[in-house]
Amino acid sequence: MVMLSAAAPAAPEAAVEEEDQSVSVEFDNDSDPQCTVMQLFGRNDTEVLAQVTNVLTAVGVAVSSANINTGEGEGPVRDIFRVTDGEGKKLAPEAWPALKQQLLAALAGSMRSSKPSIFGMVAEADQTSTLGALTNAGDPDALERAAGEMTSAAAALVSVERAMLALMTDGKDPAALTAKQMERVEAASLLERRLAAMEALLTARRQIAAATVEVVQPSLPDFMQPPPTVRTSGPAAGNGFEIILQGFNWESSKEAWYKKLAAQAADIAEAGFTAVWFPPPSDSVSPQGYLPRDLYDLNSKFGSEAELRDAIAVFHEQGIKVIADIVINHRCAHYQGDDGKWNKFGGRLAWDKSAICANNPAFGGTGGYKNAEDYPAAPNVDHSQERIRKDIAEWMRYLRNSIGFDGWRFDYVKGYEGRWIGEYVNATVPEMAFGEYWDTCSYTDGVLNYNQDSHRQRTVDWCDATGGTSAAFDFTTKGILQEAVGRKEYWRLIDGQGKPPGVLGLWPSRAVTFLENHDTGSTLNHWPFPSRHLPEAYCYLLTHCGTPCVFYDHFYQEPKLREHILELLRIRKKHGINAKSEVMVRKAYNELYAAVIDKKVAMKMGPADWSPTKDGVDVGQKKWQLVHSGFQFAVWEAVFE
Repeated sequence: MVMLSAAAPAAPEAAVEEEDQSVSVEFDNDSDPQCTVMQLFGRNDTEVLAQVTNVLTAVGVAVSSANINTGEGEGPVRDIFRVTDGEGKKLAPEAWPALKQQLLAALAGSMRSSKPSIFGMVAEADQTSTLGALTNAGDPDALERAAGEMTSAAAALVSVERAMLALMTDGKDPAALTAKQMERVEAASLLERRLAAMEALLTARRQIAAATVEVVQPSLPDFMQPPPTVRTSGPAAGNGFEIILQGFNWESSKEAWYKKLAAQAADIAEAGFTAVWFPPPSDSVSPQGYLPRDLYDLNSKFGSEAELRDAIAVFHEQGIKVIADIVINHRCAHYQGDDGKWNKFGGRLAWDKSAICANNPAFGGTGGYKNAEDYPAAPNVDHSQERIRKDIAEWMRYLRNSIGFDGWRFDYVKGYEGRWIGEYVNATVPEMAFGEYWDTCSYTDGVLNYNQDSHRQRTVDWCDATGGTSAAFDFTTKGILQEAVGRKEYWRLIDGQGKPPGVLGLWPSRAVTFLENHDTGSTLNHWPFPSRHLPEAYCYLLTHCGTPCVFYDHFYQEPKLREHILELLRIRKKHGINAKSEVMVRKAYNELYAAVIDKKVAMKMGPADWSPTKDGVDVGQKKWQLVHSGFQFAVWEAVFE
């Protein structure tokens, strides 16, 4: 049973039960003379046997027999297992809580959102607020909780500001005032999130009233209209108007990169970018930073810690957020352990093999069972342990509060559960957070299938699992877009509901759109975009909803493409196109895609002829004016005066 205790997550038992009350585990040593009877009560799932067996094998428990319900339907069922320890004896009662914790963690992690079709639970909430729940039964308790949280967050902000005033009055040292300023930033961000939650609840109540009583709103002149807002349930893609530049490529570690970026900060700000994504900051076995070792050692191949701090400060002076590349699915060890495997960590976080997932045998892991994709090149970190999560959150708070990073780009998030991302985001209160959920699109005989709903649904499910606190790169849109332009199959750019076919057509506030990154392009070229079609593809990204991310090479190594990007950025910012902008698809067939965005901007892609004037697009404009064009694309803006 020593092995079982080591493999169990450190989190208290009640925590897992609260997270997933739809699954329960019971043990019994009385009803069978030779085995412990273990009963799982929960959903009907034919994969339960494999999931449970994997966990039991990892902790040295043998299954003598199992009765698994494999019938039709999704109703609750009871699965019965007869199990023994490694010596063929019944499990000791003191071992039950640890095993129960392991099973609940694995089964909870395997469950998808309970909502059918295209939306996850949080995604649907983002689209409809709490309208459904309030319509059915009313939810005054939710309103009371939201009000309490908002009041508490406001009180915390007031407390910090009073402390700052006292420091300024007393003439205390600047360091103490700087520390309080960082506290104020976090408190203000938290209050903004609480305000957004309250606004969503109040909006839902207004919608309910509007459903029964038609209210005629007076028409206000333009100068009295409120400014546009984009509501979210967490930091995710920031305020909705963010435009990201990936600030490196695969070869950037060969230069003094932090110094180079700092020198380009003013140019990046002038172009209209609001955030720049930095490479992984920690000491790493690989020069690119994706095999991190000592997380707190910020002297990397990209430059020293001092140069990193200087670069961040320069970008902040330009009003640009700086996003850190967070690699926490795995971590490389400094030394070999007693078993001869690389599982003894050095530095400030001196973990041992108990921090490594149990089903990561190459590194001798004795931690919890990992119910996610394995990363074979390095020890996989066991995020199910509370002590490990505490260490990671503390390191991320250090990056946030001391180093100055404003947000996170999470690497390889298929390797660990989205709920841990939600915990790290809540612990650090970043201004932005988005993950790399790189999943394989659906192909038949090497050709991309038209329907990619299941592919984008998996990304939505991951965002959903984070509690909606994190956005994700829209790999679905990249796959569809490069197939559409490369094959002149622009009909791919509309889904069965008449919306964009990627994640941006389902949950646009959680979709970070891109054409290329350090993996897919650069010198790796794992999944490159057809270079000739990059200008028209950027026309799509920079005029549509979602949060666009421009690749460094496209902006700084291809002058003609840079000019197109600059003009498209100008158009996006001028017309306030944002993560939730309305996209009305007008045409989508072999050689043409055309759309109108927010009733202000029209665009087309493909070799076929089209214009909003010829198509009779009427948004109340006096005329449509062509403002930019290039190979197989054009953009118009509506002129109202």
